[in-house]
Amino acid sequence: MRLIVLMTAMAVLSVGCAHGQRPENRIYFISENARGVGSALGTGGAGFRDCDAEHVQCFKECWNASTLPWPHTKRDEWYNEYCTRECRKQYMECEKENEKKAKELKFSRVEDAVGWIRAHKAEVALGTVVIIAGVAFVITTGGSGALILAPLAL
Repeated sequence: MRLIVLMTAMAVLSVGCAHGQRPENRIYFISENARGVGSALGTGGAGFRDCDAEHVQCFKECWNASTLPWPHTKRDEWYNEYCTRECRKQYMECEKENEKKAKELKFSRVEDAVGWIRAHKAEVALGTVVIIAGVAFVITTGGSGALILAPLAL
């Protein structure tokens, strides 16, 4: 009986996991050139927001509001702190949302990752790390200027 259990365990361990194959440790071609990469960073293309621009706009709108929070009647140091505090909250929410979106550059298949990068080339930067089935790759250019997805070597 022990022999059967041992042989079964060895068979299971040697087969491995068939449902989640790791990608090969090779380079994947994305496009012939890197033109346009990163041209829309922070503009909202794939869900990323320009938090700095939103923060500036928030402060302008707060400072120029037609009505002030009661009981204040003038724009003073307290009001400056109020606008700073309120706009900082919005800024932090924006940054958290962008961070969450950045973490979504995880794929289970190479084809999905390459397709997404081709479609969103303007929203990624050279050096962006992409996780495919637990393996880290980096978006870079080849010697000929081609945009590639290369394994991240430690």
